Amino acid sequence: MKPTRILVTLLSALVFLTTSCGTGDKIGSVSMTVAGTTGTVNLVGLGGTLQLNVIANYTSGKLINETNFATYTVTAEGIDNNTGLALSNSPLTLTISNTGMVTAVDPAVCTWFSTTGLPATPGWAYVGDYKIIATYRGFTSQPVFIPLASAASSQSGLQGQCGPKS
Repeated sequence: MKPTRILVTLLSALVFLTTSCGTGDKIGSVSMTVAGTTGTVNLVGLGGTLQLNVIANYTSGKLINETNFATYTVTAEGIDNNTGLALSNSPLTLTISNTGMVTAVDPAVCTWFSTTGLPATPGWAYVGDYKIIATYRGFTSQPVFIPLASAASSQSGLQGQCGPKS
């Protein structure tokens, strides 16, 4: 009878400890950023790269980089300013690796438009981008929008400039 009481006491203590310590540490959300950038992003040059970072935000406040374990959805939006045609779907124009590395590939495009048409003060606005969303363990990040300047602009008067330099 004594070993049974000890076992019941231990099991009761285990149940009490696992149920009375709060709800545990769970993922509350997933967020994504482009490393080294703030504000508007620009993927410059054919072969140019940007690194995505996917962070799992836990309910305890803990942040864990899960970039290599996330999956990515890429959606082409808008047009190539040079041709006026819709942007091609990835893997044309833009690729993304399973490590979150975004690379500009052929065919090169310019998704930027100068609102002034003046090379010294171009007033850039983009007319196309790639919307990227990361998913990790059923949680989706906010979208990141990436315009491209992998081709020279054919817009009159810009001397080939396409988008902001950084």
